[in-house]
Amino acid sequence: MPDKIFIDTNILIYFISDDKEKKLKARDIIFSSEDVYVSSQVISEFVSVCFSKKLLGTDKITSLASHFMEALNFSSVGEATIKSAIQIKKKAHRSFWDSLIVASALENTCSILYTEDMQDGQIIDGKLTVINPFKA
Repeated sequence: MPDKIFIDTNILIYFISDDKEKKLKARDIIFSSEDVYVSSQVISEFVSVCFSKKLLGTDKITSLASHFMEALNFSSVGEATIKSAIQIKKKAHRSFWDSLIVASALENTCSILYTEDMQDGQIIDGKLTVINPFKA
């Protein structure tokens, strides 16, 4: 059975970047299997970054956000996810936003979390491995 993968916002941002190497890695991750998960937090952050950094126009942002939500396994952040994130933050001393990403990944029983924002190779709760696909 293939690994269930959770992706952080930076993977989506690199998918639209001008950096060809990172763009290709992001594309390979996003379309690596049918078991790629993304949360409402990740999509919201993607939209926010695109607007704040003026990366794309409104129509393209809308289109891409919709595409990601349809093409990937979309998970809404709910009350249980927030409560779990608070416990993760308390235990691991992460930022709340990183804790929410971890909580969402664990909630969806993912075994891999692709992000460049956490320690590469770290194993969380014996279940979730953090991988920085852009690490040299």
